[in-house]
Amino acid sequence: MLLVLSAVSCISPKKVLYLQDMGQDSQIQLENKYEARISANDELRIIITCDNEELSRPFNLNYGGNGGMGSMMGGSGNYMGYLVDIYGNIQMPILGELHVAGKTRLQLQDEIRHMLVAGEYIENPFVMVRFNNYKVFFLGPDGGKAITIPEERCTFLEALALSGDLSNFTRRDRIAVLREVDGKMTMRYLDPRNSDVFNDPYYMLQQNDIVITQAIRSAYYREELSYWTSWIAVLTSLTSITTLIAFIKNQK
Repeated sequence: MLLVLSAVSCISPKKVLYLQDMGQDSQIQLENKYEARISANDELRIIITCDNEELSRPFNLNYGGNGGMGSMMGGSGNYMGYLVDIYGNIQMPILGELHVAGKTRLQLQDEIRHMLVAGEYIENPFVMVRFNNYKVFFLGPDGGKAITIPEERCTFLEALALSGDLSNFTRRDRIAVLREVDGKMTMRYLDPRNSDVFNDPYYMLQQNDIVITQAIRSAYYREELSYWTSWIAVLTSLTSITTLIAFIKNQK
């Protein structure tokens, strides 16, 4: 049984090593150029400032912290964000309803800045738009977790690193990325052992993507064998105790 356990525990390097076809000074032309676009259920942090704080104050949601504007520009822990509704709209003070779905944060920044100037609300505004809830989710034998992406740009390999990497008993050839596209859930398998992954359309992850991993077959065998080994150990102990008791009785 120990020999069987050792056999199923052996993992070939070809099954787990990343980017095996790349060597010294390898160069790969990257084709993916991705910028996150706003979609329904996103939470946006929109901050408007100018030289005169009294002019910009009505356009900002109430801030619950005590750190002033410096804290507002930093983390989003206490900042009340704008939740994009199912129609792709948000409601801003004074400016009213804005359709934001499908736009990048830079496009929305320019649009709000133009509205402030055109409406003669603020002459020279500074507008900052950030995602409050840019996350990627992991499901699989290594556990489930949600990872917050601070840079609003995350590659497939970066997400694996942020998750704490995969165990040796996780399949590399069938790592799935689950994504909602035009109201439909789509799934695509990526293989980080090959450099072709760099130009896969799902290599640049989007907000709310779900990465799903699977254990290799030997991992299941290993768990099954461990389960039965435990029971055999219990039965062996009971048998030994029973034999010992019978031996003691016979001696009497």
